[in-house]
Amino acid sequence: MEPVQKKKLYVEVLDRLMEAISTSEFPPGSQLPSEKELMNMIGVGRPSIREAMLAMQQMGLIKISHGERARVINPTPDVIVAQISAAMIMMLATNPRGLQELKEVRLLLETGLVRVATRRATARDLDRLADSIRQLQEARGDQARFVAVDMQFHVIIAEMSGNSMIAAVSKGMLDWLSRFKRDLVAMKGAERLTIEEHERIYKAIAGGDAEAAAAAMAEHIDRANELYSKLKTSAQP
Repeated sequence: MEPVQKKKLYVEVLDRLMEAISTSEFPPGSQLPSEKELMNMIGVGRPSIREAMLAMQQMGLIKISHGERARVINPTPDVIVAQISAAMIMMLATNPRGLQELKEVRLLLETGLVRVATRRATARDLDRLADSIRQLQEARGDQARFVAVDMQFHVIIAEMSGNSMIAAVSKGMLDWLSRFKRDLVAMKGAERLTIEEHERIYKAIAGGDAEAAAAAMAEHIDRANELYSKLKTSAQP
């Protein structure tokens, strides 16, 4: 049996501060006490306070501005996803399996999302999707804009779910994928196919057919994944 590992002092400080935030002793929007006040309150030195505060800032729980006390941030799903975005993009660029695994997650997530979006679609939602398709048609030939509008179509569907956690994860995932997707739309016929597939998804949602929408979404994502595989193969020496 291994001996119990003693926590580093800054970790104990971190636990105390996180508990104070979670119990609303320091609610979102409020300022934390000064470093000196925290030292007196918790009974530790300045290095432990600073290390704990830095860890909290990296976790997206507080914002530290020069000359001001740290302020507690409301940890919304969007803020949390933004905190991990840089690390995710690095992982996708360096892990041979990372991008493929993310695409598998996307397929599962977006086919489920589009079912929910179909059941909850409002007239305004349908107008936004239709406008996105019009913008996609106008963006043909402009690679960067086309990818951005393509992603926005999927973001709208995520937002239609009404679930802020799912929407934030989906938007983050789409942003990560967009960094690697631009070459796909340059392939011959890819823009036309993307527009046609978006139209099929839209028509299924507008018609209230959740299963048809999911099938159209799966076909759209599978086709994009197949194009990516062909692109990677052709790029290899």
